[in-house]
Amino acid sequence: MLKSFADGRLFGATWGLGAPTVLALHGWQRTHLDFSPVFEGLPPGEALSALGPDLSGFGSTPLPPEPWGSAEYARHLLPLFEESGVLAERVVVVGHSFGGRVAMRLFGLVPERIERVVLTAVPLLERQGRRARPTASYRLVRRLHGMGLVGDRRLEAMRDRYGSPDYRAAQGVMRGVFVRVLAETYADDMASMGCPVDLVWGDQDTEVPLEVAARAQPIFPSARLLTLPGVGHLTPTEAPTQLRDVILGRPARNPGAPTGSGSPGDPS
Repeated sequence: MLKSFADGRLFGATWGLGAPTVLALHGWQRTHLDFSPVFEGLPPGEALSALGPDLSGFGSTPLPPEPWGSAEYARHLLPLFEESGVLAERVVVVGHSFGGRVAMRLFGLVPERIERVVLTAVPLLERQGRRARPTASYRLVRRLHGMGLVGDRRLEAMRDRYGSPDYRAAQGVMRGVFVRVLAETYADDMASMGCPVDLVWGDQDTEVPLEVAARAQPIFPSARLLTLPGVGHLTPTEAPTQLRDVILGRPARNPGAPTGSGSPGDPS
């Protein structure tokens, strides 16, 4: 059932009984529903309660008033920690993809309330050797725009034509959010995370390949990397049981295939 939080500024769902001990943050162009397979239908006696908000501009939560970065998204979640009984005193924060960017910024705001962070399929670092160079025509228009010789509408038309699928799908203020977040870096956030971190990665993730997690792991003061064979980018829906196991702090199950725990293996 959809619920409202923070005086109607956030919408989402809760699973389980009692004050949620898990805060689950979804990915770009996704909603809290991605986490339903993770938290619904728990076996009898398995204690786990969670809150999954729709981040601003996704699902039922209103658009941000201006193009936010991940820091503003994190601040927008602070009422969940400030209002009595909305969350447990200490929580595990789970971030998938874009939600992981927000989770790292959130730790910087309320580290005393976060027991552990689980990051899955998060663009922690720029991927190696795969950055596409903009076309010559786009570079020319961008340069002319910077000189004041081409208007905003022409530049936006070129971005529509040559931008990524996520960029083209974003509209209005969310397009500004996408551009701003894409320019962010997280090395300092990773290096200053003073809680245990679990990196949960599918070895078939082509959007944020396993090599990104392997390079990011040593930057964290305390992080383990768990590889999920045969799993792609949408970990919460592709591997809900394994992700739940990690959230609960036990070895992840992967029926039919061995699960790596610490060694990233072959990212290809």
